[in-house]
Amino acid sequence: MDTTSGGQKTIQTNGGIGKAGSRFERVEKHESGVLCVVLEGDWKLGEVSSGARATIADLEREKNISGIVFDSTGLGQWDTGLLAYLSGIVAFGKKQGVEVDTGGLPDGVRRLLDLASKVPERAGARRSQSRESFFTRAGEDAVGFVQGALDLFEFIGECVLATGRLFAGKASFRGQDLLLFLQECGVSSLPIVALISALFGLILAFVGAVQLLMFGAQLYVANLVAIAVVRVMGAVMCGVIMAGRIGAAFAAQLGTMQVNEEIDALKTLAISPVEFLVLPRMIALVAMMPLLCLFADVLGIAGGLVVGVFVLDINLLQYVKQTEASLNLTQFGIGLFHSVVFGVLIAVAGCYKGLKCGRSASAVGTATTSAVVASIVAIVVATALITVMCNVLKI
Repeated sequence: MDTTSGGQKTIQTNGGIGKAGSRFERVEKHESGVLCVVLEGDWKLGEVSSGARATIADLEREKNISGIVFDSTGLGQWDTGLLAYLSGIVAFGKKQGVEVDTGGLPDGVRRLLDLASKVPERAGARRSQSRESFFTRAGEDAVGFVQGALDLFEFIGECVLATGRLFAGKASFRGQDLLLFLQECGVSSLPIVALISALFGLILAFVGAVQLLMFGAQLYVANLVAIAVVRVMGAVMCGVIMAGRIGAAFAAQLGTMQVNEEIDALKTLAISPVEFLVLPRMIALVAMMPLLCLFADVLGIAGGLVVGVFVLDINLLQYVKQTEASLNLTQFGIGLFHSVVFGVLIAVAGCYKGLKCGRSASAVGTATTSAVVASIVAIVVATALITVMCNVLKI
């Protein structure tokens, strides 16, 4: 219902009086087309019934709106309930292309509204009011998957080009960064690699001994541990460790730089982030992975030796001779090839997730977790493919 008085029309909104009758809003339309939202009483979160939706429903029926102002002279106490109401009105004005003047609101309300407008809403924070259909979700997931695959291929192409520039002597990155990453990927990773590799050798020897003792062939525990560790498992265990330690670190470092807009600054200076940030990390990890793999092989065989000598009562010299007889350069070559492939996969996954990180702290955590998961999945898939390839080539 509308009432007119002296060139001013009052719009009776559907908002009405709150739960305790303590707050009230009305909208007055002047001849100039300016809508004045009058706020009276106390506005508390628990007393706001329908929020701004009822008022907006009435405002949408108004024509020729030139602006929206507020009158808070009769406003009492307020909390976030008032902010939620006003945010809806401000959003309505922006949607309609109408200027919203918050000058009539208290200073605290204006500051909070300005802060809310400057901080972007986190993606996925708002729950959809209507449930999307299965085909809509499936289509969005398919489009997202294709777009993600294209972005990944683009990133891999940039890495290949950066590697080509490296061999041509034109790549631009700091040598001290490379030395730092070599230390982080190499020497700093030795303790955890040594511990896990030795324990894995112990476990593998115990598992093999349970079956081999049934046939009195416990001596062949040396063959089992040596071939399994050197050919595949040493590289796999080393890869999983580096995925959790180095891949996560790469994603967190680059993700934090993305949040702080440091990567945008590099682009502004015409410096390629792939060459300056990704290339030294990739070189360091690929260079250190074969050395770590050899270190893991030695520790894994030593772990199996402890079980064979002290648990299965195998002569130390006999265990060593049996290990030497079961190994050859081909076995070591396959293991080292695994490690190089794993180094590339971990570096690409960690750096890619870091560079594609969002602009919030939670996005850094998401990128780090995603990098670890992607690295481990890539390691498992690559291991299966290399194993099948070796079987086809009979090596």
